[in-house]
Amino acid sequence: MGPSGSVPPDAEPLAARPLAVPHSDRLPPGHPAYVAIVRAHRAALQDGADTYVDPVSRLVVLTAAYLARRGTCCDSGCRHCPYVA
Repeated sequence: MGPSGSVPPDAEPLAARPLAVPHSDRLPPGHPAYVAIVRAHRAALQDGADTYVDPVSRLVVLTAAYLARRGTCCDSGCRHCPYVA
């Protein structure tokens, strides 16, 4: 991680979409809980949190901002991966 929690200079390029918008392959807009999930993710982003609790499964989910600060995709299929184009 770079200084002050920034993206490292040698990081992979981020996808051309806002961090608050998940890739449709990872969270399809037609998903029954799409609105609740996106709302929880956006609240976490606004709070500067690294994670949020999924409103359906109650599992902890990493935010796109946290994943972007890591600098690379881990190929784990993260819901909010900021590198998936």
